[in-house]
Amino acid sequence: MTGALTAVTLVEVVQEFRRGDLHDLCDATDAAIIDGGGFGWVDPPPRDVMERYWRGVLAVPERTLVVGRLDGVIAGSAQLVRPTRNNEAQSFACSLTTSFVAPWARGHGLARRLTLAVEEIAVREGYKVLNLDVRDSQTAAIALYERLGYRRWGLHPRYATAHGRVFSGYFYYKGLDERPVQGRPDMAGKETESR
Repeated sequence: MTGALTAVTLVEVVQEFRRGDLHDLCDATDAAIIDGGGFGWVDPPPRDVMERYWRGVLAVPERTLVVGRLDGVIAGSAQLVRPTRNNEAQSFACSLTTSFVAPWARGHGLARRLTLAVEEIAVREGYKVLNLDVRDSQTAAIALYERLGYRRWGLHPRYATAHGRVFSGYFYYKGLDERPVQGRPDMAGKETESR
């Protein structure tokens, strides 16, 4: 009897890179950039630049790096970015940024789980609003965010340029205090009871 192999997915917060993690994250980032889903990069930068970027993310206190693994290999990420301490007027809101899943790992629910994990961290930390922005060409991401209850509030007609093309950008927010009270998925994807 033969059975279909099931991919194992995991979403977790990274506080330090384990052996091979930085290499995997850079490879996944390169693949996403080449596929047009770069978060600012148009072409993959040299590996040392990419490695410095990811090490820098871990060094910034206002950022939390969440990664998605497919069969143990980092295949995507998202970041929670908190407001700076001097920004008291917007201290209730944080941002989701640099969210991507490498093309070879799509279709396993990692993008959804990464987004929900960032939301869960933001809720635990007491934030009321989660903001994000996305290039108009990222149709799968836009559909995901809208399914998850993000509200589009703005359009920037000259948001980004890549390979001679101008892209519009959409701006979204989600009221985290408006979330349903039923069970919420935890970082492992299991349902947990809300209090």
